Amino acid sequence: MADPATLALIARAVIPAATDKRTWKVIGAIIAALLTPVILMVVVILSLLSATASHNNAAIDLTFHGGAISSQMPADYADYIRNMRDSFSELDTAIGNISTELESGSLDSTRVKAIFYALFFGADSPSRDSDDYRAFADCFVRYEIRSNEATGTSSKVAIPLTSLPEIYSNLESTLGRTITSEDKANASEIYNRILYGDIPTEGDGLQNWINTITANPAEVPFIGGNFISPLGSSWRSIVTSEFGYRRDPIHPTAENFHSGVDLGAPKGTDIQAANGGTVLFVRYKTTGYGYHLAIDHGGGIVTLYGHCSKILVTEGQAVRQGEVIAQVGSTGKSTGNHLHFEVIVDGTPQNPRSYLP
Repeated sequence: MADPATLALIARAVIPAATDKRTWKVIGAIIAALLTPVILMVVVILSLLSATASHNNAAIDLTFHGGAISSQMPADYADYIRNMRDSFSELDTAIGNISTELESGSLDSTRVKAIFYALFFGADSPSRDSDDYRAFADCFVRYEIRSNEATGTSSKVAIPLTSLPEIYSNLESTLGRTITSEDKANASEIYNRILYGDIPTEGDGLQNWINTITANPAEVPFIGGNFISPLGSSWRSIVTSEFGYRRDPIHPTAENFHSGVDLGAPKGTDIQAANGGTVLFVRYKTTGYGYHLAIDHGGGIVTLYGHCSKILVTEGQAVRQGEVIAQVGSTGKSTGNHLHFEVIVDGTPQNPRSYLP
């Protein structure tokens, strides 16, 4: 160990240097030089991600709506779009043939194509054999035999399926592959983009969209009785932000309307369905509510669960009250692990405290 005299000499040398502005400028320049490559790398990555998202959206719009493919579009994306357009033509033929066999209603061609796109864009698609496309489209209907006692004959009729879990089960059997939760969420995102355009991930726009896609309350009665807390009976002790106007946690100088309650909990904590119902949608986003889902409880009542780290259910799935549907996280616009929980009635957010026990 250095003797006291040596330490004193070092201190006398360091103190003037530490107070010299030129020294700090040199240190700052060194730090900037070291950090610049890292900053540039982050900027490049973000730019690439932004460009990829732009190409993805452009590919969806061009595939579904047609139009000239820009020369600025990467060659592989352009080829994917052309291949998908050819596949859509085959699907149109298959859907048209099935339509002649429908007993009533119609086949949702947008849903068929959105799921096909999610499963096969940029990957090996079925062969150009029309039977493959007919087999794919057949997964969206159920066939039944109708007997005519008067003539002693029978005929086969097609019944459109409305249950996404049943459709996906049919597809897995037909395609011989597992369809992941991410595949299903991607298909749902594409489907809704085609029908509604870009959908916000939070705020009034999201709630308006939820109100649009929710079934007519008069046709679907409210399911179940009283609500339970999605994070257990002690939820009052973990409320970190209330319903109503508040300072924005990301931008403290701004005030906004908080359409739910935030419940702080460790990452991975199980989130339960507040009541029985049907999963209305599942979205894996990096903005707004991040990974979020909603459950339609009937009667115009919907609950929303935001900032999840993991989602364990899929769109169209029936869930029971108390069933684990997701896990707490901090995805999207979030400052820490918590659940953002909303109760939406006829498209208008309500104070969850009025519904929780």
